[in-house]
Amino acid sequence: MEPSRSIIDLPWGPVSYLHWSPAAKASSSPSVVVLLHGGNADSASLSWGELGSHLAAAGHRVVAPDHPGFGESPRAPWTATQDRLVAYVGELVDALGLEYYVIGGLSLGGGLTIGHVLARPERVTGAMLFGSYGLQDRLTGGWLSLPTQTLTWLALRTGLLGLAQEAYARSPRLLASGMRQIVRSPDRLTEDLLAEITVAAGRKGARVAFEQWQRDQVLWNRTRTNYQDRLHDVAAPTLVVHGSQDSGVPVARAREAAARIPDAHLLVVDGAGHWVQRDRPDLVTPAVVRFLDTRGELDGGDDAAPAHP
Repeated sequence: MEPSRSIIDLPWGPVSYLHWSPAAKASSSPSVVVLLHGGNADSASLSWGELGSHLAAAGHRVVAPDHPGFGESPRAPWTATQDRLVAYVGELVDALGLEYYVIGGLSLGGGLTIGHVLARPERVTGAMLFGSYGLQDRLTGGWLSLPTQTLTWLALRTGLLGLAQEAYARSPRLLASGMRQIVRSPDRLTEDLLAEITVAAGRKGARVAFEQWQRDQVLWNRTRTNYQDRLHDVAAPTLVVHGSQDSGVPVARAREAAARIPDAHLLVVDGAGHWVQRDRPDLVTPAVVRFLDTRGELDGGDDAAPAHP
C-alpha cells in the first residue's frame, strides 16, 4: 500500500509526514501507530516505507513524520537537541489529534520514543524500540569506548566529522560499504535502496539537524542521554527489536533494556544489523503485527484514529 504525504503546522513551523490508511476490516483490533525514523540522512520513507505499507495492509493506521530538518521537513527555528525533539513528538501527536496510539522508533527515533513514553505515558498503549538510542553511556562498548567517545567529540567540534560525512556521502563505494554494516542481508541492500540513500545523503543540508543533535548528545566522556536507569518507569507494553550484529548498539544493551522494562517483549534477530526492520522484514514485520494486534484491543480501535488524514 502506498502512503500519502501531508504537511501539518506546529506552533513553530511545518512538519511533513507520511500516512497509511488501514485496509478495510483487515484487523479486528486496529491500532494507530506513530513511527519515528533514525538520524544522519534518514527519513520516514527510508526507514518505514516498507513496514508502514505492511502494517496498513494488516489493518493499522500509520503515521511517520520526517523530523524537523530531515527528509522533506524544513529545519525548525530551534536547535535540535534530544529534549527539544522529544517535545516535538508530543506537539506532533497533539496536532494530529491522536488520543491513544502505539509509538515506535529506530535508533535516534527509539530514543525519542523512550523520552516520549516517559514524559507522556497516559495515551501510549504500546512502544516499539528498533536498535534504540539511549541505552548506553557511550557511543560504543569495549575497552576503546572512552577514546572513541573523545575522538568523536573532538571531530564534532572541529568540524572534521561533518567533512568526513560529506565525503562519505559523495562516494558510492564508501556509502555502499557503510550500508553493508547496517543492512547485513545482501539481498536486502538493493541497488534501488542504495540509490534512494544516495539521494537522501546528497540533499543540501541533509545532516545539519542531526549534527546539532550530535553536539547536544556527544560529550567528551559519555553520551548525555542514557535512559537505562529510568526504564522501570515505562508503563506501556514494549516490543524491543534488535539485530544480533548491530555494530552501533550492542545487543547486550537491548537485552538489559528488555529486562528493565516491566512489560517487555524482546526479539533478537540473528545476523541482522542496525537497520533491523529493513534487514529482516520476514521476521520483524510479523512480530510487529502480532504486537499491534494485542495493543489494538486496548486503544479503542477506530475511535483512536487521528483527526487529520
